[in-house]
Amino acid sequence: MPAKGTGRLEAHSLQTEVRVNVVNPIDCSYTLSGSGPAIFMVHGIGSRKATWDGLLSDLEPHFTCIRYDLRGHGESTVTDLPFGLDELVEDLEALREKLGIERGHVIGHSLGGMIGPAYARKYPDRVLSLGLLSTAAGRTADDSAKVNAVVQAMEDKGIEPVLKTLIERWYTDEFIAACPDAIEARIKQVVDTPVDVFLNVFRIYANTEMGPWLHEIEKPSLVLTGENDGGCNPRLNRFIHEQMLNSELVILPKLKHSILIEAPDVVAPVVREFLIKQES
Repeated sequence: MPAKGTGRLEAHSLQTEVRVNVVNPIDCSYTLSGSGPAIFMVHGIGSRKATWDGLLSDLEPHFTCIRYDLRGHGESTVTDLPFGLDELVEDLEALREKLGIERGHVIGHSLGGMIGPAYARKYPDRVLSLGLLSTAAGRTADDSAKVNAVVQAMEDKGIEPVLKTLIERWYTDEFIAACPDAIEARIKQVVDTPVDVFLNVFRIYANTEMGPWLHEIEKPSLVLTGENDGGCNPRLNRFIHEQMLNSELVILPKLKHSILIEAPDVVAPVVREFLIKQES
């Protein structure tokens, strides 16, 4: 084991072209509540800023919680495509600058768990700590082939025919049976996201590999995932933990990918205690 710090809906094809150096951030829709040090809360693919609502009662007494919609999601602007991780990083920086916040904690889920570390890599002086929730790094060739096959299936068949498979990967069977309204709300988020935006961000998630540079991140970091998360499994999160200089690893029993919706009562205390510890 390496030492830590080493080593609707027709889909339209998106080209994996070389990113342009000029990055134009957008003005993202955001919601702010609570008081204390700032937390920027970054959602994942086809989600919304409301994804974080289940954590607020635990965090608002201690922190200023800033939730925002990624570009092309929810109430944020739909931009020209394609865009990449660099644009998503600059959108976060533009929001920080707009709010006049010097430094803050950054916590992200899934794709948001890639945006946060990439932001900390570029703007280390703006970050107090990181939360990497249900995200991935250190994928094998087989891992990458599987996630890219999902993207290809959505391009070939459309997004809606693949949604059932995604839902089964995101939630436990028990939650799907017990909470149909939550499942329908998540499906609506995906369906309401422009098709090309959804595919664009899924491609970013599928093709981003943080492994080569995670060792550069010095900020205290919480690495957290569900025991049964197929795409962001404990193996990949142990890799993240091993590569980072200053991280804590938490594996939540039985849970799959959508831990913020299925188990906010489990996630919130872990996040709260980690963040409070950074402020002590």
